[in-house]
Amino acid sequence: MRPFLPKRYEHLAFGFMLSCLMSLMVSGFATLMALGITAEFPLHWLKAWLPSWAMAFPVVLVVAPFVRRTIARITIQP
Repeated sequence: MRPFLPKRYEHLAFGFMLSCLMSLMVSGFATLMALGITAEFPLHWLKAWLPSWAMAFPVVLVVAPFVRRTIARITIQP
């Protein structure tokens, strides 16, 4: 795949993808634990995931720089 996004938007793309995937997996697991596998599972999962993602995206954008700085301080640079 050819790059198409300017480098200045990298932090937004990172936050978008991370929040999307993490909230999708966590909401799916929580929904599975609460309901089990049922015919309604996909709909309940989607209803749980969308608000979770809407909250996770801005949180990741705010928290990611702090986490990167913290990790840079506790790891040894080559």
